[in-house]
Amino acid sequence: MLIRKTPAFALRPSEITPEAVYRERRRFLAQIGLGAAALALGRAAPALAGEPAMAAAGAGLSVGKHSDLAAGEKVNRFEDISRYNNYYEFGAYKSDPADHAHTLRTRPWTVDVGGECEAPARMGIDDILKAYPLEERIYRHRCVEGWSIVVPWDGFALGPFLQRFKPTSKARFVSFYTLYDPAQMPEAGHLLPWPYREALRIDEAMHPLAFLSLGMYGRPLPAQNGAPLRLTLPWKYGFKSIKSIVRIAFVEQAPETTWNMVLPEEYGFYANVNPGVDHPRWAQKTERRLGEYFKRPTLMFNGYPEVASLYSGLDLRTFF
Repeated sequence: MLIRKTPAFALRPSEITPEAVYRERRRFLAQIGLGAAALALGRAAPALAGEPAMAAAGAGLSVGKHSDLAAGEKVNRFEDISRYNNYYEFGAYKSDPADHAHTLRTRPWTVDVGGECEAPARMGIDDILKAYPLEERIYRHRCVEGWSIVVPWDGFALGPFLQRFKPTSKARFVSFYTLYDPAQMPEAGHLLPWPYREALRIDEAMHPLAFLSLGMYGRPLPAQNGAPLRLTLPWKYGFKSIKSIVRIAFVEQAPETTWNMVLPEEYGFYANVNPGVDHPRWAQKTERRLGEYFKRPTLMFNGYPEVASLYSGLDLRTFF
């Protein structure tokens, strides 16, 4: 007899917030004021473990433009996204970051930008928030482990932010670095060479889909999801979307990236979602959406073909 086992993270369809309901809730929040709405929501549901104090206290984000870039797919629940993720500085299991990331202090927070640029600077996170109007983008997110989610991220395009620092003609790549502080991150110092680092070619970083996220679902980012500032790159596997950024550097030569340093045979520099190239440990032709039982086909570039021109002439079976 065939016994079907449901994954521990599977959700009943009734538990997933329909997109129409989610959008109506956002309009309601805008009408009555974020502060009062957050108070009302606080009465309706307990504060989530690991959610930053500023969000739990009722602070919301002022978000303008809204773009659905996930082809109308159902948005996953905030409760599930905030309790199922990878952030190895806080533990190796999916629930560890939500349980332990409360030790991360996101204020004060500065981001140093330098390297091959004419206007290097250090910016405080609140100054960044003031300087760039926030927009919401609903993106698909695909993990190399074979699971996926749909998230409404709040932030702004990466390209215009980088242009602020006037990269020179030598700036062919952009490196990003996560905070390294074992006092706040109990697992930093184990498993990987820290700080966590990622990189993009300059043209990838300037692509309109590349996004800097400071929130999701109209709330500041929870610590476990990369507060207070993270990359969101919907056409690449999730490990490229580096969390808790404290440093950005324009460089001339291709820089090292964490997983490519540790396991170069498994993790390439580009890490574009590609169903035609399997990871040695995880097949990439299909994926399981968080909350669903059945797998679905994985799309090339995670369903964002507008980035294909960035890789014209590259053999994507080799340059993965």
